[in-house]
Amino acid sequence: MKYLDDNHYIERVLSGDVSAYSALVAKHKNLVFSIAFKILNSREDAEELSQDCFLKAYQALGTFEKKSKFSTWLYRIVYNAAISKTRKKKLEVIPMDNYIIHNYSEDSLAGETERLNAEEQRVLIERALQTLNEEDNLLITLFYKGEVSVEDIHVITGLTTSNVKVKLHRIRKKLYEEISVMMKQNA
Repeated sequence: MKYLDDNHYIERVLSGDVSAYSALVAKHKNLVFSIAFKILNSREDAEELSQDCFLKAYQALGTFEKKSKFSTWLYRIVYNAAISKTRKKKLEVIPMDNYIIHNYSEDSLAGETERLNAEEQRVLIERALQTLNEEDNLLITLFYKGEVSVEDIHVITGLTTSNVKVKLHRIRKKLYEEISVMMKQNA
């Protein structure tokens, strides 16, 4: 479905057409859920948090100042709520072993992956993504799947823009390394 600009729906809601909010929910529900799920690692908790955040955003819509995009504002609400929920649960976080990132050739990896069909490539990428920690997975999801800009990721996560860029670069290196290892194992 093709959606109009978020501000169109916001103005309609603020003018009394509360049903217009359903378009904002429909437009952003997948990425809201993805952000919550990446942080909480629980489908049920992510669904509940997503609903709570949409309600919170609806109730605070009158305070939205339009200094950033609505999506950035909404994703920040979700991010903060999810982080807050993990702190309340005091989840035990098991750190991943640090990857030793070797020099790699994107060209040789691209050549190897071209032998795979689209479904095999998708499965390989999904497996590689599962090796990332929650924060790295969230950043990659926001940037690539959500097509969220580095500046908006900065606003959502509170990381500096240069830190976001560095982390994205390092995450891509980790993914290339992991995919390369998986390709060698399957050879």
